[in-house]
Amino acid sequence: MIPLLLEYGSVFFFGLIIGSFLTVCIHRVPRNLSIVFPRSACVNCNQTICWYDNIPVLSFLILRGRCRHCRAVILSRYPIIELSNGLGYMAILWRFGWGWESVVYAIVFSALLAITWIDWDHQIIPDVISLPGIVLGVAAASTVLPTGFVNSLIGVLVGGGVLLFMAWISPYLFGKEGIGGGDIKLLAMVGAFLGWKAALLTLMLASVVGSVIGIGLLVFKIVTRGQYIPFGPYLALGAVLTLFFGTDMMAWYFGRF
Repeated sequence: MIPLLLEYGSVFFFGLIIGSFLTVCIHRVPRNLSIVFPRSACVNCNQTICWYDNIPVLSFLILRGRCRHCRAVILSRYPIIELSNGLGYMAILWRFGWGWESVVYAIVFSALLAITWIDWDHQIIPDVISLPGIVLGVAAASTVLPTGFVNSLIGVLVGGGVLLFMAWISPYLFGKEGIGGGDIKLLAMVGAFLGWKAALLTLMLASVVGSVIGIGLLVFKIVTRGQYIPFGPYLALGAVLTLFFGTDMMAWYFGRF
């Protein structure tokens, strides 16, 4: 029992650390800033954050969500992102065990988490994440993942191709662009890691979840009709669901026929 707790505890803590780094990436990448220099600072008073005030989650709780120097409110998204990444790493360990496969999936999970927040904030999915992700996905699928090279390559073509077609046809059907280039590259990245069937399942899940949440946002007047809602977060959620449960869902579905 204790060794198991140590395993999951260490993975969770490592996930928190990477999650803390993701908060930096989410803030700086869309602004074309270095993710290495300078050190993290308060966005209100620009005071450099000391290491003991930068401990994931714990520092937020100790400081009660406020900057030590100017007492400005620290956004709750920071511990949320850190916790999400830590819990995600634990779930990957539980689902896939120790090995390079889990390392790759942890990278994918963190990339999807960063993309979710960046797209929600800025309505962009940075090429600096998705394009290297496609290359890494094909390489990983050819070596350590069960996907395989051919399935990965088809996944890139199918994932990107389906959304590219939808982007091309949407102005004719709806009178406006419905899919962005970032979404196309994101689904191509998912296909690179998980294969073409997983890419299609990701798109289906994202569409269903996005439709339900979109209707809810309209009903509660959080957004207005015609307001743009980023699709990247739903693709990321669909990819995570596919990563953990895709094999079982597809086996159940095709087993009915």
